[in-house]
Amino acid sequence: MAKIEILMPKMGESIFECTVLNWLKNLGDKVEIDDMIIEVATDKIDTEVGSSHAGTITELLVQQGDIAVIGKPICIIETDEVEKTIISPQKNEIVVENAVKEIETEVSNIISSTQKPELKSQGNSRFYSPLVLNIAQEESISQEELNQIEGTGQENRVTKEDILLYVSKRKKLAQYADNQTVVEEKPSQISWNPSDDRSQQETMVIPVAKVEQQQSTSNQQVPTTYSGNVEIIEMDRMRKMIAERMVDSKRISPHVTSFVETDMTNIVLWRERNKELFKKETGENITFTPLLIEAVVKAIKDFPMINVQVDGNKIIKKGNINIGMAVALPNGNLIVPVIHNADSLSLIGLTKKINDLTNRARNNKLKPEDLQDGTFTVSNIGTFGNIAGTPIIVQPQVAIMAFGVIQKKPAVIETPQGDLLGIRQKMIISHSYDHRVVDGSLGGQFVKKVSDYLEIFDLERKLF
Repeated sequence: MAKIEILMPKMGESIFECTVLNWLKNLGDKVEIDDMIIEVATDKIDTEVGSSHAGTITELLVQQGDIAVIGKPICIIETDEVEKTIISPQKNEIVVENAVKEIETEVSNIISSTQKPELKSQGNSRFYSPLVLNIAQEESISQEELNQIEGTGQENRVTKEDILLYVSKRKKLAQYADNQTVVEEKPSQISWNPSDDRSQQETMVIPVAKVEQQQSTSNQQVPTTYSGNVEIIEMDRMRKMIAERMVDSKRISPHVTSFVETDMTNIVLWRERNKELFKKETGENITFTPLLIEAVVKAIKDFPMINVQVDGNKIIKKGNINIGMAVALPNGNLIVPVIHNADSLSLIGLTKKINDLTNRARNNKLKPEDLQDGTFTVSNIGTFGNIAGTPIIVQPQVAIMAFGVIQKKPAVIETPQGDLLGIRQKMIISHSYDHRVVDGSLGGQFVKKVSDYLEIFDLERKLF
């Protein structure tokens, strides 16, 4: 009999740890290869991890609510193997023991790569995750200061939310201190006669004291009061992440939004003619989404500088066209799975991929890799009857496009015989972009090019 350590697999770039939500198997349970054994959560997705080896679970090394570090063992399985090996769930590969050391070294190098004060997780007193240590170094938080932060995690561990809250409070205190310095300089600027009595001198100082009191009050959190018939709903973990990312995106990127009204008549007519045949031949329902994404992909090829991200003072131009697709979940939350290499897919391929990602997103069956490496995002807000919107960019991308509802509208139609008034299917496209690297010229030309591809859609296009 041999004991095999099952390691926590990689969950995507920049993710070094995850939270254990639930064990799907218990001690003594027998598992087969690819059986799901544990459910974990990262800052991007909740997902299940499968076993890469058949055997019996003899020990659980992490418990519900614990932090599971990428590359570290999460459980031990006893098998009929003769030699002891270490198994990585990632792609069913057998990894030798020094692979763990390589992962640990990689994480350690990332944490210690900056020239900030060296921090470490204190093994005999208090544990700090690599993510927390990294944030501490980025914010120049000393070890002594870190030790004073109150933790709300398992065994009073400092979580990501704890340290970010501490950083926020520390910045507010620093700002308040700066304001205090300015205020304290004001009395020296006030002129008064030394022969004045004490009461007059005190009167001169009172306005400054009032300013100090006001500033102190403004930095304190005002208790929220509720009146009338209200229901208090605690945000779930995903909603908190969405809120944090939306605020971060508006802080990072100066958003500008351009709008174009597009004639969708040819696409509407083509879909009506072909949707039954499409379903019969492919087994898939074709919505407007793959047709819209196809036009976006063509436009990105024409304007590749929209397919970039910003890294400090560098612009990183992406060779792959990976389209993120916003999907509304039944619980009201939002998730953005990614269509990788969308430019290599036919219309049928796009339709199958979109339907697959949408279904798995709504049934919580997405994998970590389904959410990674997006380079441009689209949102079909027309499905909710919305005319237009100002979408928020998904970082670190620099642009996002929203498609409104398709409506019948009167329009002027140009013909060789003259202009006519007719009924056309119209849609508004909203394009938000990061004005740090995308100017109005590029942002405007890109959304117009998408519109052009939609308007010149071939009404006689064949499926195959």
